[in-house]
Amino acid sequence: MKDQVKKAVLAYSGGLDTSIILKWLQTEYRAEVVTFTADLGQGEEVEPARRKAELLGIKPENIFIDDLREEFVRDYVFPMFRANTVYEGQYLLGTSIARPLIAKRQIEIARQVGADAVCHGATGKGNDQVRFELGYYALEPDIKVIAPWREWAFASREQLLDFAEKHQIPISKDKKGEAPFSIDANLLHSSSEGKVLEDPSLEAPEYVHQRTISPEDAPDRPTIIEIEFERGDPVAIDGERLSPASLLAKLNQLGHDNGIGRLDLVENRFVGMKSRGVYETPGGTILLAAHRGVESITLDGGAAHLKDEIMPRYASLIYNGFWFSPEREMLQALIDKSQEHVAGKVRVKLYKGNATVIGRESPLALYDQDLVTFEEGSSSYSQRDAAGFIRLNALRLRTLATRNRRDS
Repeated sequence: MKDQVKKAVLAYSGGLDTSIILKWLQTEYRAEVVTFTADLGQGEEVEPARRKAELLGIKPENIFIDDLREEFVRDYVFPMFRANTVYEGQYLLGTSIARPLIAKRQIEIARQVGADAVCHGATGKGNDQVRFELGYYALEPDIKVIAPWREWAFASREQLLDFAEKHQIPISKDKKGEAPFSIDANLLHSSSEGKVLEDPSLEAPEYVHQRTISPEDAPDRPTIIEIEFERGDPVAIDGERLSPASLLAKLNQLGHDNGIGRLDLVENRFVGMKSRGVYETPGGTILLAAHRGVESITLDGGAAHLKDEIMPRYASLIYNGFWFSPEREMLQALIDKSQEHVAGKVRVKLYKGNATVIGRESPLALYDQDLVTFEEGSSSYSQRDAAGFIRLNALRLRTLATRNRRDS
């Protein structure tokens, strides 16, 4: 395949590993390299990636740096949260949901510049290689995919550093030794894995946490906020309407200040192994609680239960990289239909690691206080009707009990 690749679009962070990949593409594939750096709200400056790419010989017209924060939250994070998506009961899929957007933009750039290949820096043990490549193939079925970690002969970090020094790739002092753990971050979350975190029996050191203060160090007084929803999406905090990315950023800060959103998880990777990760999703944790709060008064019981039944399937599709699959799109259409009347305001108490719904209201509420009250209420419900309802539902149970008593 090396002889067939003339130009490749590299997902480029500007860090040491992707800089090594950039030079490796130039030396091994003899290919023209186009770099793509996505700003997804990872909390680091992305502009230095431009200078690093130029230093490594990339032409200015072949350097793409895109601010994708609004698109990321509006078109990926919010649709996922409409489904109350949680993988294996805990994980809010912060890394998983970012990969399809990166893959989509890479393919768009490849078409724009006439590239015949795309390249990512995911390892051969993880989920991200699957997510990136399923995205590439779903959008451009004949694209060539280069995955250096599955191809090159480097067997140790020392060999990677030797290659970097040989090709005059700048190495910061903190990269000389082994990093204590690896980090992936975006506007939704940060994830930390590997090295000091590989033994799941040991508590993660406090310095691992990137996005939250310790709940023990959070204020002794709760913070009360009000989140407003329209068609299942948050649109305002405390009456202030915000763009999707700005709203999530504000929730992140509120979550950070109150120690909300920490998760220590051992998960099942798609490739078949278990891995331990420390995830922080402060704004997402608040958003999930608030969204379920507004759904509790606006969503019909049957619809709510159906959503809960399909959610694990939807979560697995995202986790495993099938965002662009027809089945995910079909489920999304069902989920979005359910959100047509999910509107209103939810009050959430933030306190020492907890996000607790303490109030909810909506002009479209199905909750009827007159109907549910223990006091004298609506004439539309007669308590006497419950007797027939119960007898009909008990019919098969009574029939079974009669048979079992006869046979005993």
